Amino acid sequence: MDEWLSDRDFLSGGERKVKKTTLILGCGDIGQALGRELIDAGHRVIGARRHAAALEGSGIEPLALDLGDPAALDALPQADYVVYVLSADRFEEAAYRAAYPDGLKAVLRTYERHERPPQRLLFVSSTSVYGQKEGERVDEESPAESAGFSGVLMREAEQALHDSPLPGTVVRFSGIYGPGRDRLIHQVLEGRIAPTAPPMYSNRIHRDDCAGVLAHLIGLSEAGQPVEPLYLASDCEPAPLYEVMRWMATQLKVEPTEVIQAPLRKRASKRCDNARLRESGYEFRYPDYRAGYTQVMRTGGFLTQPV
Repeated sequence: MDEWLSDRDFLSGGERKVKKTTLILGCGDIGQALGRELIDAGHRVIGARRHAAALEGSGIEPLALDLGDPAALDALPQADYVVYVLSADRFEEAAYRAAYPDGLKAVLRTYERHERPPQRLLFVSSTSVYGQKEGERVDEESPAESAGFSGVLMREAEQALHDSPLPGTVVRFSGIYGPGRDRLIHQVLEGRIAPTAPPMYSNRIHRDDCAGVLAHLIGLSEAGQPVEPLYLASDCEPAPLYEVMRWMATQLKVEPTEVIQAPLRKRASKRCDNARLRESGYEFRYPDYRAGYTQVMRTGGFLTQPV
């Protein structure tokens, strides 16, 4: 009996139903949230990471894996869906190259040789690929010409997936926040706030929506619905960073005392348009920063009273 037979459930009439297998490469915070959703949807989920013991008891099958090890790559399991959601271990060019273009290319080469390749591979990218800084609206058709090494290397990885014969989809997440991702809240609590001018438009997506988007796209593929090769995943309300932090200060009952002065060359200001994702049928759980940060502040114990 092959391994796929062990992944089958039996319906009440005796009919055999194949359970889909999803492999999550880089199964950290987002990967675990996605894994829980897919398990609830009936998938078998394998989570690969260097230290797989963190997945024990989660329902996700742990797989210790170092993508820099060719022998480990040869042992990649068959899967219907593969989600590549690695994070670089530090903000340095060498770390980004290893995690994104080099790592993804190695995975693609491995699965291109498989007798049974995945039905779809999803690569989690970033809106750092955009170089716009003047509050421009950007979507999937906008030029992605970042001058920073992180954006350049992300684009190289995206292109590798587009050039592969494997069916693939790139998902560009904007600034991810959520439980444990609360740096902005702490800045506000310290009395710091962004300048009012020039307006620095910011874009964000809650961790739970990151998982929701990926599960949604896998569900579309599983149902035989069309899935585009690229989606921009950001919530429905780009907003000036000052506005976000001023609102947050009001909720936290903090009066800002210091303006954050970031170097002009490091400032990013663009407005991400998620129309393609919404037209695919995805409904955001946290459609704007007020809904998402209220949840984070409440669950994180930052709020003592209802907002």
